[in-house]
Amino acid sequence: MIKELALKEMLSNAINIGMNYNAYREIVDDLLAEGKSTGNLQNEDMLNYSNLSVRRMKRWEKTFKLKDEDKNFLTNFNKSLTFLVITEGWCGDAAHALPIIHKMEEVSGQIDLKIVLRDENDDLIQQFLTNGGKSIPKLIALDGNLEVLFTWGPRPTEATALVNDYKTEHGALTPEFKEDLQRWYNKDKGRNIVEDLKSELKAL
Repeated sequence: MIKELALKEMLSNAINIGMNYNAYREIVDDLLAEGKSTGNLQNEDMLNYSNLSVRRMKRWEKTFKLKDEDKNFLTNFNKSLTFLVITEGWCGDAAHALPIIHKMEEVSGQIDLKIVLRDENDDLIQQFLTNGGKSIPKLIALDGNLEVLFTWGPRPTEATALVNDYKTEHGALTPEFKEDLQRWYNKDKGRNIVEDLKSELKAL
């Protein structure tokens, strides 16, 4: 980890350039209209992943609902935070997580969601690696002094356990497992993401 002062400057810059959820969605859509994805790698696979991610985000935007207990918790949460999320438009896990995080932001009034693209902010993601990799999405929760309160991602805890168990047994993720993981997200209906983040917020 780099020195604290340099990290805070990096985080401040990221917040300043960060997009809100609607601006992020617009950029992803505009690039797709040009036959492009976000990120440095441009090919047919990334374009297909981006189209799939947009369909998933649209579905969550229409169908996801917070429970009353979630709304009560978020409306009573009284600490002002920034949720800085590093991601890319082609990322399948982000397509499930970002619409739900955005819904939490809308209800809270104390959470400010800012989104930056990983490949345009390599120095930043290098400070928040997951098992040595630049896995996304990566959420960094910050207070007003740019202190890192917690990080979350790239997947909710239950999905992470499924992935780790599969890797331990099989060595690598197969296309079949990735389809199973998508089915898990659909069955879970965003609950694990909400519960993970509520647990972190309760601990503050």
